[in-house]
Amino acid sequence: MANNPFNPFANADFSKFDFSKFDFSKMMGDMKIPGFDMQAAMDAQRKNIEALNAANQAAVQGMQAVAQRQAEILSQAMSEVSAVAQQLASAGSNPQEMTAKQTELARKAFEQALANMRELAEMVSKSNTEAFAIINKRVTESLQELKSVVTPK
Repeated sequence: MANNPFNPFANADFSKFDFSKFDFSKMMGDMKIPGFDMQAAMDAQRKNIEALNAANQAAVQGMQAVAQRQAEILSQAMSEVSAVAQQLASAGSNPQEMTAKQTELARKAFEQALANMRELAEMVSKSNTEAFAIINKRVTESLQELKSVVTPK
């Protein structure tokens, strides 16, 4: 680490510090600031962290559902490709029949791709909405808590 005369922590190795044993509430519990409720502040921060964890969990679950659905779509597409190859092989040697068959298959594939994209977009949107709702609820609660602390009794 670099020696920096302006930073007293420049030579400190924080990777060796065990943050799991660090309890901020115990350290600050005896600190008394007039008009400031330390326990209420600690509770608010705990609720904020819980809300962030819940929002992250909702987002991860949503992304897992999207990834699973994408895998299902890929599997379905591979099966359809095999079926299409068999259909084209059995279409015969008539060029008009072959062209009509290819056109119909291309149209169906395009429609299916659009439906799949729409479904995935809706899944992502739903996941984002759920995660945002958790954060939005906590922000509203936090503002109410702040209002109750600031309002004179």
